Amino acid sequence: MTNGSGECNFTDIDRLAETLRLGISIPTFILGLVLNALALSVFCCFWKKQTKTSVYMINLALADVLLLLSLPLKLYYSSTDAPGLLCAFIESLYFVNTYGSIFIIVCITVDRYICIRHPFEGRANQSPRWAIWICCFIWAVAWLCSSPMYVFHKKERLKCFHNMSEQAWSIPLIVSVEVFGFLIPLAVMVFCSVQNIWILLNRKSQAKKKVEGSGSLRVITINLVVFFVCFTPVHLGICLQCLVRQHVIVDCSLKQTISLFIQVAMILANLNCCLDAIFYYFAAKEFREKTHLKKVIELCPVFKPCAT
Repeated sequence: MTNGSGECNFTDIDRLAETLRLGISIPTFILGLVLNALALSVFCCFWKKQTKTSVYMINLALADVLLLLSLPLKLYYSSTDAPGLLCAFIESLYFVNTYGSIFIIVCITVDRYICIRHPFEGRANQSPRWAIWICCFIWAVAWLCSSPMYVFHKKERLKCFHNMSEQAWSIPLIVSVEVFGFLIPLAVMVFCSVQNIWILLNRKSQAKKKVEGSGSLRVITINLVVFFVCFTPVHLGICLQCLVRQHVIVDCSLKQTISLFIQVAMILANLNCCLDAIFYYFAAKEFREKTHLKKVIELCPVFKPCAT
C-alpha cells in the first residue's frame, strides 16, 4: 500500500516509518487491550439492561479489540515477506475493523442526535433489537467490501500493506472507499454534531438540564474530534497514494513524502482504539459509575467468568 513505484528509493522512508510504527503501535496495543477489556467487562457484566447504546458500544469495543489483535501481525509482516493470501487476510482484518468502527461511531452519533432532537421518542425507543440488526449489517457489508483484498492482491510472497496490485489503486475503487467509507460518514457526523450542539446551546431550561447539556456537549465534541483526527489523515493519504499510482504525481521527493505520510497516518488511525475509551467514559452514565478499577477486578475480572 505504501510502496512507490519508479526509480525512487524508499529504504530510508520505510526504515523511519518502521521505527515510528514500533514506537507508537506497541504502547497502543497494550493500552488499547487493557482499556477495551475493561470497557467490555463493564458493558457485559455491569450493564443490567441492554440498550441501543450498549449494543453499539459493545460492537465498537469488539472492533477495536480485533483491530488491536491484528496489529502484531501487521507489524511483523510489514517488514517480513509473507504469502500473498496471508497478507490479504491480515489487510482485510485490519480494514474491516477500521470501517466497522467508523460506521458504528456514526450509528452512535445518529442515535444521540435522535435522542436530543426527539427526546421523548428517543428514550422510549431503546430496544436493542434494531441496533443488533444494524451492527450485523455493518459487519456483513464490511467483510463483503474487503473482498478486493483477495482478488487484487499479488500472489507471490511480499511485505503486507506494500506492493498491492495496480487494480487495487484503480480510481473507481479508491473513489468508492473515500466517498462511502469516509466522506459520507464524516458528513453525517458533522451534520448530527452541529445540530446537537445548536439544540443544546439554545435549550433554555433548569440548572440540572444545563449540567446534562454540558455533559452531552462534551461527548459530542470528543466523538467528532476523535473521528476527525484519527480518520482524516489516512483517507487523505489513500487519495494521495492513488495519485502516485496513477502517475499523476511523478516527483520523487513528493512520492517519498506521501509514502511516509500514509504510513504515519495509519499509525495515527490506530490510536482510535485507545481514544474510544475516553468516549465510553463520557458517553455512558453507567460506564462512569462502574469504572472503579478495584470493583471491576473484584466483581468481574477480565479473565474470569462474570459475577452473577
